[in-house]
Amino acid sequence: MPTHPLDRRVLLKTAPNFRDLGGIAVAGGTVRPGALYRSATLAKLDGDDVAAVARLDIRTVYDLRTAAERDGALDNIPDSTRTVWLDVLADNAQNAAATGLLMTDPAAYAETISGGRGISQMEEANRNFVSLPSALDAYRTFYLDLIDEKRTGAALFHCTTGKDRTGWAATSFLLLLGADEADVRADYLQTNTDLAPMTAPILDFAASKGVDAELLRPLLGVRDSYFDAALDEMRTHFGTVEDYALNGLKLTAEQLTALRERFTSRSGFITAT
Repeated sequence: MPTHPLDRRVLLKTAPNFRDLGGIAVAGGTVRPGALYRSATLAKLDGDDVAAVARLDIRTVYDLRTAAERDGALDNIPDSTRTVWLDVLADNAQNAAATGLLMTDPAAYAETISGGRGISQMEEANRNFVSLPSALDAYRTFYLDLIDEKRTGAALFHCTTGKDRTGWAATSFLLLLGADEADVRADYLQTNTDLAPMTAPILDFAASKGVDAELLRPLLGVRDSYFDAALDEMRTHFGTVEDYALNGLKLTAEQLTALRERFTSRSGFITAT
């Protein structure tokens, strides 16, 4: 049965889907609280939210977006915070979410995803996060930087909505630390709740244009089938999550040990973020 702290969310008005991975049960303890966060884009971070992020001592941000997504929308973070750009989809950028068309012509966007095509596209995208060469390069760099002894403070990773590329980063990280798959899935699906403040206005806008919100909902959130597609891709191409890390990401057993030692707390669960 999944075991979680009561609340790991960091509730910010200008950066939704923001939460601490700390407190999730892993082999030998829990993920260390206050060490690694996930979120949606920080491009609109503003006001008190900037100070809130600063208080978390986040000194490294891993940006998993494409060049097109970053254009004109760089993260609004202090100059002292280091950004590491990791373009997961550099080899297949069309798999990035087409939210631009959704907001300009929702009826046309709905046509492109009707008949289950949108869900199939998202499942394929989640497979690409696992096996695409640019994805392997990006996530390898992500893990190597996480364990770099010169890196200090907390770290955060995000894409645009913090659900897909970010979802695989969180999934692989938690599985590598020995989390139960049910707990990893629960964190993955929590995005549907945490993204609601961002997605609700989009669904309302689409509905005002005569588009069925239920058609769009699977594309604006995550589903079990997306999670399962990524795991199936991993098992098909590599085997276990450790095989993925060793043979796909080309990490060493010593580097995996360093990852687990740096991010595992033996002191028990946290109850709030």
